[in-house]
Amino acid sequence: MSRRVYLHVGAPKTGTSYLQDRLRSNRKLLAEHGVHYPLGPLGIYAEQFRPALDLIDVEWRGERGQAEGAWDALVRRVNRLDGTVVVSHEILAAATADQVRRAMDDLADSEVHVVYSARDLARQIPAEWQEGLKHNRRQSYRRFLRKVMSSEGRANSWFWQVQGLPDVLGRWGTGLSPDRVHLVTVPPSGTPREVLWQRFCTVLGIDPAWAPEEGGRENPSMGAAETALVRRLNRRLVGRNVTPEDHRVLVKDLLAQQHLAKRPTSAKVTLPSHVFSFAEEVAERWVEWVAGSGIDVVGDLEDLRPIPPGEDHGWVDPDHPPTRELLDVALEALAVMTEEAARRPRPEDHLGERVKKAARRLRGHESGS
Repeated sequence: MSRRVYLHVGAPKTGTSYLQDRLRSNRKLLAEHGVHYPLGPLGIYAEQFRPALDLIDVEWRGERGQAEGAWDALVRRVNRLDGTVVVSHEILAAATADQVRRAMDDLADSEVHVVYSARDLARQIPAEWQEGLKHNRRQSYRRFLRKVMSSEGRANSWFWQVQGLPDVLGRWGTGLSPDRVHLVTVPPSGTPREVLWQRFCTVLGIDPAWAPEEGGRENPSMGAAETALVRRLNRRLVGRNVTPEDHRVLVKDLLAQQHLAKRPTSAKVTLPSHVFSFAEEVAERWVEWVAGSGIDVVGDLEDLRPIPPGEDHGWVDPDHPPTRELLDVALEALAVMTEEAARRPRPEDHLGERVKKAARRLRGHESGS
């Protein structure tokens, strides 16, 4: 059996949702060409998230227990296949050296390649902060930026665990020849998404046309006012009767991703000037590291350098956006939540339906007697 396994290990916010959705939407067509994207019985939401969570062994919104054994189950599915197999989840970037060794040992019968997609930090830093808010965090932008700048290189920093390009590839590339370590650079903002898919396919050695269906899943970022609203909402929900699942469905999926992220009016969340300079310095070190590593690069290393904002760019503090904009977003959020509440069945509706069913059963019994 000949099997080549591509472990796409991140980074978060680099188009991973788009790539995973395209792989899933075209699974049957890809399989006809010997390219496999193995999924378990849990369907779309779990995908390869729970196997990744099981491997990195961290608590994640109460789901760690549900992930127990998921990595081993995925490995068994992989080891039953031949041809090209793709495993993709962005939280794999956080794996420790010991966890990476476990993954490599479990896949020892395969030719393993590691794939890492990276984007410039001027876009990654705001995106990671916003993603955290969608997962019910409440940290201010100012504090988040200060923490990012002061924790570079620290093993206990989630941001650098998954976004620190040399560190991630240093861990995942251990024991692999440079030609089996692939860096895909995310093209600049405004580039068609198809370009990222083409670059990813280049790494896999497949024809992009084998997966024509793009899928509908997106993970866009919100504007400054929308982000401020979600952060303040998270703070207001502390101590309320809202479960992590409630928050995921109502705040993250419905409010943030389906509505607020699609509003075109709010200013983008960007870096203040002193943090932008920091991002430029880090990018310079990344480019030098990659150039000296000999790993395979698909795309342009210059994509890792932040693009300076235009001269007319006015920075908006997402901790304190204009009051009028915040009010407008709040009213939109209230309308979204009211509409959702109106669609949901009322308790009295359930009672009425039960009464109707009982009446139908009674009529049926009478007609049969």
